[in-house]
Amino acid sequence: MRHFGASVAATVFRFNIVDDSGAVSFVGPAHGLKVLAAACSKGPRSTSELLDYARTYDPDWVEEIRLGLMVFNEHNVETVAPDYAPVVTNGDDQDHRAFRIIDAVTRARSMQPAQLGLVVMNLREQRIIQIQNSYAELHRKGRGRIRSRGVPTRSLFHYELPETWSIVP
Repeated sequence: MRHFGASVAATVFRFNIVDDSGAVSFVGPAHGLKVLAAACSKGPRSTSELLDYARTYDPDWVEEIRLGLMVFNEHNVETVAPDYAPVVTNGDDQDHRAFRIIDAVTRARSMQPAQLGLVVMNLREQRIIQIQNSYAELHRKGRGRIRSRGVPTRSLFHYELPETWSIVP
């Protein structure tokens, strides 16, 4: 897992992704807001598709998310296994694994904002819900830096959310 480091402790969001099969939750860096918005602009219908699109902009972060979900799936089915519960309930957002929202424990943790806030990407409803955003206003159209090994490159990506998508508030 990437450690965002103490010097950037105030630079992570909690993201929840909702699709037809359920929901997942994970933390990510500030630039992840634009990475996920850009991925949403491609019209994903599932979390897997969203992550495929996001991989173009920050492959290492996306692989961390996927690895976290794979580990979660190995240990938990309908509810969080007692031995795994501390991983989900851990209050350290800097080193928090991705998880599926499958019960009251995971739902409660998924609704706890990280330092920069909590953002829900609802792929079913084509809506980005900024429950709390202490970082910067998310626009329908924007750009960001492509990452390589977690480091910004000189290359930029551009995105524009289709009219069918809404950003609230």
